[in-house]
Amino acid sequence: MWTLAEIAEKIGGLPYGDAAYTVESVGTLIAAKPEQLSFLSNSKYKKYLAETKAGIVIVHHSMISHVPNNAIAVDDPYVAYAKAASFLHRDKVVTQGIHPSASIDDSSHLDSSVSIAAQVVISAGVTLEKDVVIGPGCVLLEDVYIAARTRLVANVTVCSDVKIGQRVIIHPGVVIGADGFGIANDKGKWIKVPQLGAVTIGNDVEIGANTTIDRGAINDTIIADGVKLDNQIQIGHNVIIGENTVVAGCVGIAGSTTIGKNCLIGGGVGISGHLELAEGVQLTGMTMVTKSLTKSGAYSSGIPAESTQQWHRNVVRYRQMDKMAERIKALESK
Repeated sequence: MWTLAEIAEKIGGLPYGDAAYTVESVGTLIAAKPEQLSFLSNSKYKKYLAETKAGIVIVHHSMISHVPNNAIAVDDPYVAYAKAASFLHRDKVVTQGIHPSASIDDSSHLDSSVSIAAQVVISAGVTLEKDVVIGPGCVLLEDVYIAARTRLVANVTVCSDVKIGQRVIIHPGVVIGADGFGIANDKGKWIKVPQLGAVTIGNDVEIGANTTIDRGAINDTIIADGVKLDNQIQIGHNVIIGENTVVAGCVGIAGSTTIGKNCLIGGGVGISGHLELAEGVQLTGMTMVTKSLTKSGAYSSGIPAESTQQWHRNVVRYRQMDKMAERIKALESK
């Protein structure tokens, strides 16, 4: 249980109402109960504020007069909510120790504080530092290194020679360090190009469920500190993602592309190989990137959904564009 005053102090906000009022969890404006905390960061949900049952609501300073009960005023309600939720809903305490069904090679190096769950496989030369948690069904192949307080949730596969930093969270189904898509055409026959690099992941990274990160062909694939990856992302061999970049779900990044720091990449984006994206680039959802982007800023492509009838008309026009361009050029020459 946390009081209004305690929460406001921890998130750097200004309390309004009963300083001793307590909440124990979080909820949405629509469904929250009196013992829960909620927040308003999107103006589309302002209509629910007047009738919310939430015991405490986090809002921007400009919205404080619209809250019907206890409130905390902040500069950024969403960030403040994230901080509050992190201590109202702490992760479950993990018991240290090794489950009897785990298979651990004698040459591995495991700190005494680690937690190894059921059906885990740890291969030769693996090193796990202080307070590492390996969830059920995970497989760590040869010479993997995982730094302190990193957690693999469940059924994660980490291939040989991968290095993972501190405080990393890796969600179920992730595969790190599988071979990249390296093939060469030898007189009409495809032959495999050996993938000799590995993957290096920095500190404070989070990797969503079923995301895959390929090992490098020669040098390592690199995911820098603070990167946040959503679910079902494909990262090709020798990709480099800069610090604090965020990538939403179902993005595909082809091999040898370098993405700068502090980029925002929306869902479903496709990025071709051997490109460079400058620091601070923002790609809206479903954007297709086929050339390097050397300046920061927002980029988009694709056509939003419209009626099928209108889409058919537009397709006809698209197919006529070359002829139209030739006619315009001819008219201009006259």
